[in-house]
Amino acid sequence: MTFITLFHYLLTPSPLAIPSPPISWFKVGPFVIHIYAITMLCAIIVASILTWWRWKKIGGTTTQILDLILIGVPSGLVGARIFNCITVPWSYFPPTGNLLNIFKVWDGGLAIFGGIIGGGIAVWLWSRHCHYSVLLFADCLAPAFLVAQAIGRLGNWFNQELYGPPTTLPWGLRLNNAPALGKNELCYTGQPCPNPAHTLFQPMFLYEIIWDLAGALILWLIRRYCAKKLNTGEIFALYLIWYGCGRAVIETYRINLSSEIFGIRINVWASLCAVLIGIILFIFLLFKGVPRKESIAQLKKVSHADMLKMKLQDKASQDITSSRDNIAARNNTSSHDSLKNTSSNNDSNNNLSDIENIDHSTDRS
Repeated sequence: MTFITLFHYLLTPSPLAIPSPPISWFKVGPFVIHIYAITMLCAIIVASILTWWRWKKIGGTTTQILDLILIGVPSGLVGARIFNCITVPWSYFPPTGNLLNIFKVWDGGLAIFGGIIGGGIAVWLWSRHCHYSVLLFADCLAPAFLVAQAIGRLGNWFNQELYGPPTTLPWGLRLNNAPALGKNELCYTGQPCPNPAHTLFQPMFLYEIIWDLAGALILWLIRRYCAKKLNTGEIFALYLIWYGCGRAVIETYRINLSSEIFGIRINVWASLCAVLIGIILFIFLLFKGVPRKESIAQLKKVSHADMLKMKLQDKASQDITSSRDNIAARNNTSSHDSLKNTSSNNDSNNNLSDIENIDHSTDRS
């Protein structure tokens, strides 16, 4: 209640405002580039680099992280899209929606909880196949994931979407006439939102950016100074708790139309489930978890085996290449000798022909 009361207390008058971007897309030749897609791409790149850096530091390899990214990112995007379609089904399914809209990802619509589920399942299956801990990877990913989520929220700013109720705060969001997705956003009642020309809105994207970056910093500090006391997966459990708590409050203040269960938005339910799962996972790992040292040691063994296998494959490849070169060289030598013998035979035949010609000339004389 204290946190919600604080939100109400912050509703104080002010003539200032945060302006919305003048564009949400631009053209390069015949192609339309959506800034929302650029923010998503930047988020993926940053999260991948930060996770790779941490994974290498604890004994993993670049090949392992590339495999996980190539498997996890597409699966996460598919999961995020499916979850979004579930939360706003009227935009995608008949009679009010169009099934083709499901594939129009450039129009926005990626739900982070679906991404966690889809990407998490794919990464878990691959980690089991490769014999290292998926929870260890999740610990490396958690702070980077929060940074990526903060970057991704900038896409909502450019789209002028997912804002909160009207406000007079100095950091209230002012919408403009740019052709952004938020122009078609509907409120809880299913009616158009208040006239943006005369209304400022709570910048919910900004609150989530601050919350995500603060969480990333806290998780990084915990991992840096308390890693020896934690079991594998507990940092990821803390991520679920932190993000779920913040998202549950922020989601409550959004005014865009969304599916509800018992009068509560479906994303609020998802946030509360994330908190509950995080708490249960943390408690379970606290008593039954594997120490980080053991998981890291196992990862180093797998990495050593992978590197040895790669060296053997490279050596085998070099041997095959060398053998092919030797065979080719021998073939060239044989061809050269054959040509040389042919040339000698031709010279001999020419000499014989010359001798015969001399003999014939002698006979004539």
